[in-house]
Amino acid sequence: MAQVWRVPEPEHVPQSRRPERGLLDRLLAAFRRLSRWVLWTAAAIAGLLMLVWILSYAIEGPLTRYMQRSVNQRLKGYTASLERAHFNPFSLSVTLYGVGLVQDAHPDPAIARFPNIWADLEWSSLLHGRVVAKFEFTDPVVYLDRNHFEQEAKDPTPVSEHGWQEALEAIYPLKMNLFRVRNGTITYVERGGTRPLELKGLTIEARNVRNVRSPDREYPSSVRVETSVFDHGRAVVDGRADFMAVPHVTFKGDARLDEIVLDYFAPVLERYHVIVRKGVLAAAGSVEYGRDFQTVHLKTLAVTGLDADYDYRAAAPKPEQAVVEKATEKAADVSNAPDTMLRADDIRLTGRLGLINRSATPAYRVFFSNIDLSVKNFSNHFSEGPATARMTGKFMGSGRTQVAAAFRPETKGPDFDLDVRIDDTDMTTMNDLLRAYGKFDVVRGLFSVYTQLKIQNQQVDGYIKPFFRDLKAYDRRQDAEKSRFRKLYEKLVGGVSKILENRTIRKEVATKTTIHGEVGGAGGTKVNTGQALVNLVSNAFFRAILPGFDAELRGGGRGEIGGQVGKEQPAHVDRPAGEVMPPAKAQSRR
Repeated sequence: MAQVWRVPEPEHVPQSRRPERGLLDRLLAAFRRLSRWVLWTAAAIAGLLMLVWILSYAIEGPLTRYMQRSVNQRLKGYTASLERAHFNPFSLSVTLYGVGLVQDAHPDPAIARFPNIWADLEWSSLLHGRVVAKFEFTDPVVYLDRNHFEQEAKDPTPVSEHGWQEALEAIYPLKMNLFRVRNGTITYVERGGTRPLELKGLTIEARNVRNVRSPDREYPSSVRVETSVFDHGRAVVDGRADFMAVPHVTFKGDARLDEIVLDYFAPVLERYHVIVRKGVLAAAGSVEYGRDFQTVHLKTLAVTGLDADYDYRAAAPKPEQAVVEKATEKAADVSNAPDTMLRADDIRLTGRLGLINRSATPAYRVFFSNIDLSVKNFSNHFSEGPATARMTGKFMGSGRTQVAAAFRPETKGPDFDLDVRIDDTDMTTMNDLLRAYGKFDVVRGLFSVYTQLKIQNQQVDGYIKPFFRDLKAYDRRQDAEKSRFRKLYEKLVGGVSKILENRTIRKEVATKTTIHGEVGGAGGTKVNTGQALVNLVSNAFFRAILPGFDAELRGGGRGEIGGQVGKEQPAHVDRPAGEVMPPAKAQSRR
């Protein structure tokens, strides 16, 4: 009989293991072990938070009316409107929607619209023990026209005292420490139908506004402004400021302008009799506006493709003229002023510049085309050395022009040397000018002029020497409709000029006027450099060249103000414009 083998049973039978519980199971078990009062506490807190959230919307109506009333109580000359205000109790922030601002004296159109203004506690400043606020304006739109500016000018209340800071504190009761603008738009319209001046995509950020007062020339707050200008241009300001400085905000930083199209300014400049047709500006520099001093350092300034005229009219004084006169007085005040430093390293200009004189009969226009102007080291301080200027161009589109000058800032008035050479201008382009001052016109002729002037201590010394060549002042076909007297006069002009022609290949008529005397206004009033240049042009050029030529005709070439070109003097002053005295030599002759 076969024996059956059995597997021996283990001494200890292992117990079956329960599966491990997951995280959810453990959380549920812990929740079951919580006491009932904890559950009720959590539910009460959740319910309270829900109630606070609901109440924050329920009080929007009263809050909106309160804020609108509080803001308007602080504003002077302006009125604000508000569509909705919301307070967030969890972040302690306030958001205003649909804020409008109008000027009381000129309410239509509104001056500004702010779709969203957000004010909040600046939590990071709590780490430094300061309780301050931050403001953010999103997509603001500011609209200004000439009526707004004129009304503001009439208002006796200064712009800084219209209650802007107090109005912001009515929105949020803490002092502003961070100010930010996102995607802003500023539009200015001079008058109906003109192209607006627009800044788009404006961003502004100023940090650490409420910093404690700092020593002079220290700027603890950062400031950055960036915007597009007239679609193609760009402007950037990057620097630092002290918003708590007394008596005014101080600032130091860099600025850059690129591709600024000048014809956008045409409607504004017309008020000052400046006609701008085209031109593009670019500039880079730095500025410091301190407590008791100002510094402007223009590193580069370039105006390319300029086409502009000054439209002169002898009219009664206007507010615009008063502004120009005030600016002129200010320019004189800052010359060598210890608290003001103005400096330009490199200024370049290309294009066309002209003068329209509507006070003469007939009105005329003179201009320089193909201008290439360079100014170096311009400053209002004598210690910075003289400024030098060089220009080439064409007078009346044909006369080859060279100009060189050296300017020195002085407290005693204009101080400069000027050397000008104009060759072979087509005189037919000057007929309006000739009619206004010489009472004749020409059908042929070339005009040249050479001058050298020095002004110092309100005294001017120099000469101006014009030349007329190949002159013909009468044409039977062109002058058929003129009176007999006019025909006779112009025949005389043409005939006498033939007699006076220098017996050289060039066959020229020339006079020479010596210029010597005092440069100043009525009663010995001192003038600035710009006024001196204008006076020289009007008195020496227009009142010496043409009347001098007329005197030569009447005196048979022996007038008191000049003499016929002959053996005693050369037919030309063949001296290039670059021979203006260099700065060192100019100093030695002072």
